[in-house]
Amino acid sequence: MAEIRPFPGIVYRSREKDLAAVLAPPYDVITPEQRDALYERDPHNIVRVVLNRTPGEPGYREAGETWARWLREGVLQPDSQPALYLLEQRFAHNGRTLQRLGVLARFRAEDPERRIILPHEHTRAAAKEDRWRVLNATRANFSPIFLMFPDAGRFKALAADVVSRPAALGFTDDGDVDHRLWRVTEASEIAGFEALLGGVSAYIADGHHRHATALRYRDANGPDGALTLGYFTPMDAPGLLVLPYHRILSQGPSLQEASQALRRHFRLSPREGAVAAAASAAQSQARYAFALAEPGGTAVLVEGEAAAEALLPPGGAPSLRALDTYFLHHAVLSPLLGVPEAAVSYVHSQAQAEEALSTGRCRLAVLMRATPVKQIVDVADAGESMPAKSTFFHPKLPSGLVVHPLAV
Repeated sequence: MAEIRPFPGIVYRSREKDLAAVLAPPYDVITPEQRDALYERDPHNIVRVVLNRTPGEPGYREAGETWARWLREGVLQPDSQPALYLLEQRFAHNGRTLQRLGVLARFRAEDPERRIILPHEHTRAAAKEDRWRVLNATRANFSPIFLMFPDAGRFKALAADVVSRPAALGFTDDGDVDHRLWRVTEASEIAGFEALLGGVSAYIADGHHRHATALRYRDANGPDGALTLGYFTPMDAPGLLVLPYHRILSQGPSLQEASQALRRHFRLSPREGAVAAAASAAQSQARYAFALAEPGGTAVLVEGEAAAEALLPPGGAPSLRALDTYFLHHAVLSPLLGVPEAAVSYVHSQAQAEEALSTGRCRLAVLMRATPVKQIVDVADAGESMPAKSTFFHPKLPSGLVVHPLAV
């Protein structure tokens, strides 16, 4: 089962109030504009290593040289003893304050066929090559692979003892997410977390490309090359929040034309604007549900019951056929609305979808429901892969908070 170990994490030696200036989101959600802002924010911001802006091989070489120089200068230093690191994130969502707890640990990446670490996404060659080059230039992991696991309350009990003590450090990020971190160094506490994770399989939430890169590093450097950085959190915790990825269509029918094409197969309900339409989709209990909105403020909720599954082409695992995203791309966009995949782009926030509509940068916005954790698990258990941009776990884990040095 999942194998975790403590490790001597490499951390910034700055004051707590400086952490927000030197940490960054995961590399794959940083826009070019955000990267430039992080570069300007602090000369030691970790973005200079995880997403260096110098193109090509010189950029990877510069990232490696930057990392080596920071270590020599003591900007970051390894902890004096191996530890597990318990991370708490507190954040607001829809008027509620949520808390997510997880443990940062060294763990062994595993081939999916072993059913120990289970993915649910395809990986792309270009992204894997990029992470491979960063890994070889630095010999360190800066962003943890985000994993979730089944739990029956044992993790909460273990974590309660840790969080009763003062945190080692804390900071608030640009999204107003409060972070607190504890070092777990007591042998008995470490053993408790190791036993818990050692008895379960874990599911990758975010970080599929980093996990694939760890397996490639193992193949090149031997078994201990598989030891990488993970963040483990219970899948049934109320703070495990999955947000929807909305679709932006640059071409296709008008809302009226789309409604005519869909009316034969779905229940359509007009809504006043994108906000109301998205809220209705999120609350729908239909087998399939999404909303369409167009510039100008008109919108419609689209709901389909079990009979709508007949619109899907034959084949496809039941776990995939249950997904709104799979249904949308295989039964609706091209077959019914004539929208090619090249006309589809993705945004992970309601605000981004509203901006695309208000500026007229899209023909239609498709406002999705969040994918339930159970559906993610079902897809992973079936050994299948979801359509691109089916899940967005929030909040993201900061890069550079605890850096993992490779074992070989």
